[in-house]
Amino acid sequence: MKAKKFDTDFDHGKDVTGALDLSKARRPNQEQKRVNVDFPTWMIESLDREAGRLGVTRQSIIKVWLAERLEQLASNK
Repeated sequence: MKAKKFDTDFDHGKDVTGALDLSKARRPNQEQKRVNVDFPTWMIESLDREAGRLGVTRQSIIKVWLAERLEQLASNK
């Protein structure tokens, strides 16, 4: 499919996903990298309680809280 037809079809709300190779699609700055962090026991217990209260995993609450803090720091600059 030529770029002009792709753009026209997209602009008219047509499904253009068939023209894309989604097997190589990536979200910028969203790649995962594993890290290990040691926390004191009291902190793990507090995280688990809060995660349980919210119905999410420990990992999820850590990610959300870190993201919130980093966004806050970025907006203060």
